[in-house]
Amino acid sequence: MVPLISVIIPAWNESRLLASTLEAVSKAQASAEFSFDMQLIVVDDGSRDGTGDVACAWADVVLRFPVNSGKGAAMFAGWQAASGEIVVFLDADLGSTAEKFPLLLEPVLRGEADLTVAKLPPASIPGGFGLVRGLAGRGVRLLSGYDSGAPLSGQRAMRSEVLRCCERKYQGFGAEVGMMVDAVRLGFRIVELEVPFRHRETGRTWQGWIHRGKQLCEVGLTLWQCWRKPAC
Repeated sequence: MVPLISVIIPAWNESRLLASTLEAVSKAQASAEFSFDMQLIVVDDGSRDGTGDVACAWADVVLRFPVNSGKGAAMFAGWQAASGEIVVFLDADLGSTAEKFPLLLEPVLRGEADLTVAKLPPASIPGGFGLVRGLAGRGVRLLSGYDSGAPLSGQRAMRSEVLRCCERKYQGFGAEVGMMVDAVRLGFRIVELEVPFRHRETGRTWQGWIHRGKQLCEVGLTLWQCWRKPAC
């Protein structure tokens, strides 16, 4: 039986790169070494640059938020609209490298993992100083015992059961970290694998510092929530 895969892409002001990402996702279905049906969902998180209009040309479902609500809220809304037995989350700015997403599906389809997480190649330009990743990695390890190599990765695939059991509504950029903590504590199997995705790099610019500062706050809040109210 051919599995149905729901691919969910949260997007905020990503009209410049979204079309190439969605085109690559569509090509991946035709070029993959195994067969699957696909439901493509884009969540336009209050964009002001026509992101939703770009999505309509490619996606099966486009959800539009009137205001920006954060990545966690967009991921949750996408999952609520998903019908697939396997759910894939991808960032909107992957461009042509999004075509590699079936690599995340293989361990799940073989029954070797319940959740797979992509480890991306090193950045080509200097970014932050590792504060957010360090906080995320230490938090996941302390709260679940799992030593993650990619706790912040937004590229992941999972059986829909994982999302049904992880009932928490995760906050903003802390969504991936919270999901990992809860999945481990609930006994799900995680496999991290290298996938040659590339996304936009902000580098050491004001935009990059603002993004990482917000990410640091939201990851910290999510870890506190996971500690205060464990999944099990």
